Amino acid sequence: MSALSYLDVFNIVEHHAGEGVIGPGDLVRTSDNHYPHFRVIAVHHDKVWVRNVETGADGLTPLSRCRKING
Repeated sequence: MSALSYLDVFNIVEHHAGEGVIGPGDLVRTSDNHYPHFRVIAVHHDKVWVRNVETGADGLTPLSRCRKING
């Protein structure tokens, strides 16, 4: 079972302008919080397979929730 956030519960869609294309190997986060960070393993349509860089745990998340980390 994946963790739910208020975005999932209330079906809120966030829009992030000018963040660039997200692809395998990119470092992302899934909220406005600075942590945790995830490494993108694969992208398929609107789903992203991510791996937590601290714990190694894998998960799936909507592409719309991912924010690319610069640098």
